[in-house]
Amino acid sequence: MKIVVIHGPNLNLLGVREPDIYGSVTLEEIDGHIRALARELGVEVEIVQDNSEGALIDAIQRAGAGIIITPAGYTHTSVALADALRAVSPPAIEVHLSNILAREPWRHESITATACVGVISGLGADSYLLALRGLCALLEATKE
Repeated sequence: MKIVVIHGPNLNLLGVREPDIYGSVTLEEIDGHIRALARELGVEVEIVQDNSEGALIDAIQRAGAGIIITPAGYTHTSVALADALRAVSPPAIEVHLSNILAREPWRHESITATACVGVISGLGADSYLLALRGLCALLEATKE
């Protein structure tokens, strides 16, 4: 079973970009934790980070059994990403390091979440691990 983890724009700058909001953990460290948990759970992960919307859509379209996505700034603007998530059959969970509902009002609406089975927000890097556990449980339950 393969799960695609998609990191959107500017996440390559984690650890140096606004650490008061996003923390000091780097994307490489987050990816390492994701890979370790995936091994523990017995699933394969493909991890993608890109700053362009088209590349993120390409990653969605080649997804395996499930998707974990942090659309970042595209969360609030991208009908194209939401349409791509709806166009494929794998379930997706949206992840945010920060609590988007506790931030600026324009961040409170997620266009992409409307195409996801769930959203995990505000738990920092652990948000990804919770999403991976949740997605694996969901995929196992649908196999039965």
